[in-house]
Amino acid sequence: MNSTVLQCKDVSRFYASGPEHVQVLEGLNLEITAGESIAVRGVSGSGKSTLLNILGGLDDPSSGQVLVNGQLMAELNESARARLRNRSIGYVYQFHHLLPEFSALENVAMPLLLRGEKRSVAAAAASEILSLIGLENRGSHRPSELSGGERQRVAIARALVTKPLCVLMDEPTGNLDPDNASRTLDSVAGINRLAETAVVLVTHDDQVAQRMDRRLRLQDGRLEPEE
Repeated sequence: MNSTVLQCKDVSRFYASGPEHVQVLEGLNLEITAGESIAVRGVSGSGKSTLLNILGGLDDPSSGQVLVNGQLMAELNESARARLRNRSIGYVYQFHHLLPEFSALENVAMPLLLRGEKRSVAAAAASEILSLIGLENRGSHRPSELSGGERQRVAIARALVTKPLCVLMDEPTGNLDPDNASRTLDSVAGINRLAETAVVLVTHDDQVAQRMDRRLRLQDGRLEPEE
C-alpha cells in the first residue's frame, strides 16, 4: 500500500477585505499518496493556486494542518520549511521561469546546487533526467534556443531532479499546443511511474485531467470528486 506523502486536514483560508473576510478554502481535506496523480479543476478565482501554495508551504492556512511526509509544516521555522520544500516538493508553473543565461542542463541542476551538492553530482543527475524526458541532446542549449514545449519539459525536469515526494503543477500545459502538451504530459507520466513521485496538477483542460488518476473539483472552498 502506497504511503501518504502530502496531506491537509481541515484546511481553511480566508483573506481580509476591509471589514469582511473572503473565504477561499473551507474545511478542506486531501490525502496524496506516493506515485498517484491528481487533477484539480475549478472556475477562475476558486482558490486552485491558493491550494497549491498551501500544499507547498508557500502560504499558511488560516486554520487546519498541512503535513509533508508526516511532518507538520506549522512546526517548522522558515529555513527548515525551505529545506523541506527543496527536498520534498517540486513546482511547475504555466510559464517555465528558466534562467535565460544558463543552459538547460544548468537550469535543471540548479536545485541540487542550491542544496549544496557538488557540481559534478548535480550535472550527472540533471543529465539523467533530461535523458528520461527525451531531451538528452538539448542540455547545452539555452532557453532561447529551445521550443516552448522543450522549455516546459526542462522546467519539469528541474522540478523533478531532486526526486521530490510530490510535484505541484499550475496549468503546466496552458501555453502549449496540443502536440507539445501531449509530450509534456508523457514526460510527467513517465517520471510519475518511474520515481513514484506524486503529481497534483491544476488544469482547465479536460483532456489533461483525464490523464490523471484522480480528478477533483474545487468549488465553494471544498474539494469534491468529479464524476
